[in-house]
Amino acid sequence: MPRETIALRSARVAALIERLRATYPDAHCELNFSNPLELLVATILSAQCTDKMVNRVTPALFQKYRTAADYAGAEAAALAEDIRSLGFFRNKAKSIRACCQALVERHASQVPRTLAELTQLDGVGRKTANVVLGNAFNLQEGVVVDTHVARLAARLDLTRETAPEKIERALIELVPRDQWTLFSHWLIWHGRRRCVARRPGCDACELGELCPRRGVKPARPKPSPPTRVARRA
Repeated sequence: MPRETIALRSARVAALIERLRATYPDAHCELNFSNPLELLVATILSAQCTDKMVNRVTPALFQKYRTAADYAGAEAAALAEDIRSLGFFRNKAKSIRACCQALVERHASQVPRTLAELTQLDGVGRKTANVVLGNAFNLQEGVVVDTHVARLAARLDLTRETAPEKIERALIELVPRDQWTLFSHWLIWHGRRRCVARRPGCDACELGELCPRRGVKPARPKPSPPTRVARRA
């Protein structure tokens, strides 16, 4: 990519950041949690699910399972039943049990604070690790790329990449490191509240003049009402 193009794109990203910060000053992770273990479990549960669905399940789950050892020692069928309302609940229960067993055996039941250690755990990919590091520990190790971030990165023409890790690398080059976690939140909030998948609210969008709307079909003009011809008496 030519250097000038990178410079222009970086300047636009800086303007986008200021606009997003003003629009969503309270943006944060919308999964409910009170400690790193709860966030780790909630993020594993959030695969193929909305945060709202996960937040309906976790209050009772976190009351029942307080430590990594509690999850590791749970009966597979019982844990699966506790999260049955979520998609892929059996696989998620299996991943949580195995993940927490590794926490007990290799990390003194504590959630590790490095990307390398987190991604060695069952059910934990780079996205989940970035969520935990950024929100539980305030460590900026990467940019969370979920479906909202991927969609908006394309529409805003921040990258032409489609694979999550390549999208993340592109965003890392454009966004200041101290804002990696917040930038994800801002795009996620905007993706949920304005730039939705099927019918983005472009007419009222706070990012309007900064967005090239790549891949967004223009709205169809409303047909004019038929002209009535006066009848002769």
